[in-house]
This record gives sequence, C-alpha cells and structure tokens, in this order.
Amino acid sequence: MIEVIPNWHPIFVHFTVALLLVSAGLFVFLSVVPGNAPWQSNLLVVARWNLWIGAAITIITLLAGWQAYNSVAHDSPSHAAMTGHRNWALFTASFFGILTLWSFYLRKEMQGNRLFSTLIFLAAIMLLTTAWKGGEVVYRYGLGVMSLPQSQSGEKDKGHEEAESQSQDSHAH
Repeated sequence: MIEVIPNWHPIFVHFTVALLLVSAGLFVFLSVVPGNAPWQSNLLVVARWNLWIGAAITIITLLAGWQAYNSVAHDSPSHAAMTGHRNWALFTASFFGILTLWSFYLRKEMQGNRLFSTLIFLAAIMLLTTAWKGGEVVYRYGLGVMSLPQSQSGEKDKGHEEAESQSQDSHAH
C-alpha cells in the first residue's frame, strides 16, 4: 500500500465534507424554492447523487479515521480532543446514513420534502461541527502533522526576511 504521511484520513475527509454539504445545500434550496421546473428535478438528481457518493466515501473516511485514531502519537489533552472528534464523526455519519437510506427508498417523493430538508440541514450543521473538531485536533493539538526542522542560529528567520524583502521589492516595480 502507498504510504501517505501521516495517514489517508485527511484525503478522504475532504470529499466527505464537500459532497455531503453540497447535497444538503441542494436539498434545502429545493425545499424553499416553489415550482416544479425541469432544472429543479435535475438538481434533485444531483443532490441525491452527492448524498449517495458522499455516504459511500464516508465509510472509507471513517475507516481511515479509525486507523488514524489508533496510530497517531498523542498526549492526554489531544486524546480527549481526538475522542470528541471521533464521537461526533460516528454520530454524524450515522445520521447521514439514515438520511441516505431514506433518500434511496423514497427517491420519487424527495422533491420539496421539508422534513427531510430540515433533517439534512441539521446533519450538515453536525458535519460542520465534526469538521471543526477535526481541525482543532490538527491545528490546536498538532496531531497528524510533521514537525518543521529546528532552525539553527536564526538561519530560517533570516531566509524568511530575505524572501519577504524580495517579494516587496518585486511588487513595488
């Protein structure tokens, strides 16, 4: 298997988030726009396919997340953050799973279904919360990222200052 540093979870999670949020947005949009124009039925097809593909990729995302959860080095505070993210992810994925099954079995009656649209809107908020918690794990606790090399006697700072100076000079001309 191809090694991805630190793991595969960050690759798949972005597809999950994008596809499910696009789907939720389209379902909500279709529930508030009156009418039955042909473009609305096309958007419904797009919303369903985004949901179905997003749900399928979510399974892979969860598996990669589980692998990351069990393999990334961490301390107690970051473990608590990671566990919170995991719990939100499992609950959110389950909710989207139920909505996916519902949309598949009732696909003929989905357009304008306000209950479904309300629930998928709530699921989208849950997904954004899960993503926020995942971002906290990475950016606040530094899990799953490689550390930068230590600078020696300010060499890195000097190089940064030189690059910044050159950038400003090029913009001035």
